[in-house]
Amino acid sequence: MRNITTLVSIPLLTLSSMSHSAEPPINLTQLSALETAKLICERKVTSGTVVKHWLARAQNMDAFNAFSSLIDEDKALVLAKAEDERLESGGHCLPLGGVPLAVKDNIEVKGQPNSGGTPALTDFIPSVNAPVIDKLEAAGAIIIGKTGMHELAFGTSGYNTSYQGPHGLGVRNSFDPDRIPGGSSSGSAAALGARLITAALGTDTGGSTRQPCALNSCVGFRPTVGRYSGEGVIPISYSRDTVGPMANSVDDIILLDSVITGGKAVMPPQADTIRLGVPAFFWSDLHPDVKSSAESALDRLRAAGVTLIPVEMDGIEALTGAVATAVAIYEAKPALTDYLASRGTGKTLDEVVSQISSPDVRGTFSAMVVPGMVPSADGMVPVAPLYEKAQSEGLAALSALYEKTFADHKLDALVFPTTPEVARLSNEEASAGPTFLRTIRNTDPGSNVRMPGLSLPVGLGPQTNLPVGVEIDGLPGSDAKLLAIGKTLESIWGPGPQPKNLK
Repeated sequence: MRNITTLVSIPLLTLSSMSHSAEPPINLTQLSALETAKLICERKVTSGTVVKHWLARAQNMDAFNAFSSLIDEDKALVLAKAEDERLESGGHCLPLGGVPLAVKDNIEVKGQPNSGGTPALTDFIPSVNAPVIDKLEAAGAIIIGKTGMHELAFGTSGYNTSYQGPHGLGVRNSFDPDRIPGGSSSGSAAALGARLITAALGTDTGGSTRQPCALNSCVGFRPTVGRYSGEGVIPISYSRDTVGPMANSVDDIILLDSVITGGKAVMPPQADTIRLGVPAFFWSDLHPDVKSSAESALDRLRAAGVTLIPVEMDGIEALTGAVATAVAIYEAKPALTDYLASRGTGKTLDEVVSQISSPDVRGTFSAMVVPGMVPSADGMVPVAPLYEKAQSEGLAALSALYEKTFADHKLDALVFPTTPEVARLSNEEASAGPTFLRTIRNTDPGSNVRMPGLSLPVGLGPQTNLPVGVEIDGLPGSDAKLLAIGKTLESIWGPGPQPKNLK
């Protein structure tokens, strides 16, 4: 499924290459999207140089199978040249003017494959952009490639058997290519961790932007469902899916969010004004490295003046279990069927399902999605009655628990380890059902009730030297506030670690 154009590497840019001043080198690899846009705006670097730099990295240093396809270099440089000429002629600066971005391979980008990581859709080339892409391009962004993913977004390992690269099947972790990157926004997270791109888009149904960022030391944001358009995105669930920005700084998440929504950023609060709930369930049964790193992160928050309040949230596991699988499985069949028919894919659901490669995804579709069945203590049972009960009772009860917890303790957000595990070895076992459920244990509950969540890197585990992430969740609609809090926490925790052998 990989279709990457051969590119030419370029040397490190210096300001002196553009002017006669003796300025220090600009290391484009370490710049954020925000910083890159500023330099292009100030004409201290051309968009053409920036695009060449990132295309070269994506081609020559992708030992992680992060990219499933790259845009043709000539096409990318035409777009970059147009931005440079626009600025030279006196055009105003754009928020993402001339900045390259990557996009998960289930979000439609005109003229680029939108395979969803599955064989049947490998040749599907959309003729229009998804609305979120129109927003980014209107702000000056240049989409340079699509990133690999867990097949049809039905998983959290990134171990996709239809996707072969230098290190074997599937996308690989940017800190250790023998391990999983998480998923399903696997390639976007691996590309960010390895510094193959400035910022990217993923999608999130139950943790798919946040969990892979936790495993690759990037920042993953799940907005309130409905904050961004979901049109032109291969779906799982009408009520739970959302596009989500992924980056290496909260500033870039805020930038992408503001471009997509047209909203304004909120001033980051002082640390001593922030009240975060620490829910016991989310802090239980952690991998030792996750426990150590996440507890250290809490210690740093306390020392900075953040108020941390233990909360119980009794019954959250049962309330989540009553709605999560039922909603996702029930909505998946009609959602995907509608997408295939309405977006000009030329494929039916049966054709897509018949060609699914990954055993875990094939099993989910054949046993659950297509027949409309889910597992229970009594064996497989019809999902429709469980879905109806979730809609009439279960989701309201779960929402009420969150709302009561926030109100009773006057919380700004909840804080917890994004996922209980560090990255596992990349093999079929990483996609097993019990592993999947454990991986999303902390990200999934709030996803059921539209809540926004932001995962930030907090360091490397002391034994494994693998990344650990900590998440904050807010009530629906509190996105701008949550991002502002994230900015304050990032200032306390510092930037995420980078792979030791990063070039």
